[in-house]
Amino acid sequence: MISVQTPTNSVGWIAGLAVGLALYRLHARRSRRSLPLPPGPKKLPLVGNLFDIPAIHPWERYMAWSKEYNTDILHLDLAGTSVIVLSSVEATEALLEKRSALYSDRPRLPMVMELMGWDFNVAMMKYGDEWRAHRRLFNQGFTAKASAKYKPKQLTATHNLLRRFLREPDEFMAHFRQWASDVIMMAAYGIEVLPENDPYVSLAYEAVQTLSNAGVPGKYLVDSLPILKYVPSWFPGAGFKRDAEEWSKIARRLANVPLAETKRQMELGIAPPSFTADSINALKDCDNTYYTEDTVRAMAATIYVGGADTTVSALGSFVLGMVANREAQQKAQAEIDSVTKGNRLPNFEDEALMPYVAAIVKETLRWKNVGPMAIPHYLNVPDEFRGYRIPANSIVIGNTWAILHDEAVYPDPYAFKPERFLLGGRLNPAVPNPEAAFGFGRRLCPGRHMASASLWVAITSILATFDITKAVDEHGQEIEPSYEFDSGFISAPLPFECSIQPRSKGAEALVRAADHEGGVC
Repeated sequence: MISVQTPTNSVGWIAGLAVGLALYRLHARRSRRSLPLPPGPKKLPLVGNLFDIPAIHPWERYMAWSKEYNTDILHLDLAGTSVIVLSSVEATEALLEKRSALYSDRPRLPMVMELMGWDFNVAMMKYGDEWRAHRRLFNQGFTAKASAKYKPKQLTATHNLLRRFLREPDEFMAHFRQWASDVIMMAAYGIEVLPENDPYVSLAYEAVQTLSNAGVPGKYLVDSLPILKYVPSWFPGAGFKRDAEEWSKIARRLANVPLAETKRQMELGIAPPSFTADSINALKDCDNTYYTEDTVRAMAATIYVGGADTTVSALGSFVLGMVANREAQQKAQAEIDSVTKGNRLPNFEDEALMPYVAAIVKETLRWKNVGPMAIPHYLNVPDEFRGYRIPANSIVIGNTWAILHDEAVYPDPYAFKPERFLLGGRLNPAVPNPEAAFGFGRRLCPGRHMASASLWVAITSILATFDITKAVDEHGQEIEPSYEFDSGFISAPLPFECSIQPRSKGAEALVRAADHEGGVC
């Protein structure tokens, strides 16, 4: 028998290497633990900064702290939960994008995900194989190229919106909600919503309100102390449990009711093409291994709620921007008239010829951004950045408000100025697009292509046919809006008055003449 022996010096070398690696890892861990945390406000024992976070517009406090401590990376302690707030493009790119393998997870969010039953919401789902399956399914139907198939429906819904403006201009926010549901319900489920008092419109609005109110990081103590989820509903101070019980009914209806209607139509053979019908049919037609009907249910509901109110809030901001900057409105209308000659309504083929309108869309997304704070990310392992220690199990928040109101990037950031995106009559590539409005890294909103197209056609069509001005009181005095927004996770303008009137008899005639299947092109 031939015996093969490992030389003693080789064994010693291997053992030495193992010991060296172990010592290096121990040293690295100790060195990382010795690093300072990022700057932030003084922390109290046990509760940390829990009582420093305002219930109203916390993103503004975060931005103020960033300026006070001269940093774009803040550290907060919410009763033992480490929170990192990023307030610049550089910081979000470095961590949420370049290190996206570490920073793409979501925190636990007991209030929304566990108590309110939003565990089907893919935007808040934990990072992993299940999330990848949902995202892959969504991407099949909503890439920039694939989203183009929804443009005829977007145009039709927009023409319906214009007609509603003729009838009831004061109800513009309600009309925006109807318009958004008109587009999203057909795309997601193939369901045609009713012209008035549609139950799907009401359900989406109700669901978004509850989600928006509960989704602000730090608003509910149970998100910092998950053990509180086991407190009985009758217990003093457990109002959040009673709220969650009621709100969970809305979440279940949102996920189940429209899906059931699409399946009913499919059984009758009358279901039009849609994300839901196409995805379920694909399951029947092939041996699909990466998604199930539950995947379709969750993704369709996420599309439904994701598109139901974000674009509505953005259009509310657009109207406020037009009230605030009458000159910008007139410049956009002149540009549109130069393309359409006032003889037709705009269509998607006109987009490249209207850089000023494109700048208005960008400024609308930047000025009063819909999501002032991005959905929080989550870091499972310790990390190091710029000599700071980022603890494991940290919640990482991109402060979208601070990023899009950085005066070094966007001078005079609180004014509505579309010109900031232009140079020599063209879009200026040197000015960053307000991409932060759609999130960061691998959790970037996959529906942004369809959302941007919807905003563009709605804004362009409204400007082509209507004048938006300040309302006038009984004494003939202009009423100045407050320009205030609510403090929800999805930030919408508080109710305000304005005047929306047809630009001319010719514009009114164009609106009335637009048919219901694409309009006058």
